[in-house]
Amino acid sequence: MPDMIHLSESDIGRVIEMAWEDRTPFEAIETLYGLSESGVIALMRRTLKPRSFQLWRARVSGRVTKHRAKRGFVYGRHVCPTQRTR
Repeated sequence: MPDMIHLSESDIGRVIEMAWEDRTPFEAIETLYGLSESGVIALMRRTLKPRSFQLWRARVSGRVTKHRAKRGFVYGRHVCPTQRTR
């Protein structure tokens, strides 16, 4: 997978952490690490155990907050300053 060649182990860990967070949109991950939503899904599929991946996909599939365009707000509570893309 060409998207993940440039990611260190610590970057991969941070991407996984951000992907599990409810209020971190995929666009923030793309801005910081260059991984599109499909790239994040592929990383999660490759890195997590099968059941953990299934739980994560079920969790984020219906989550409005994971997509900036679908959100009813610009910035929610508890947003890390490094996730803001101004």
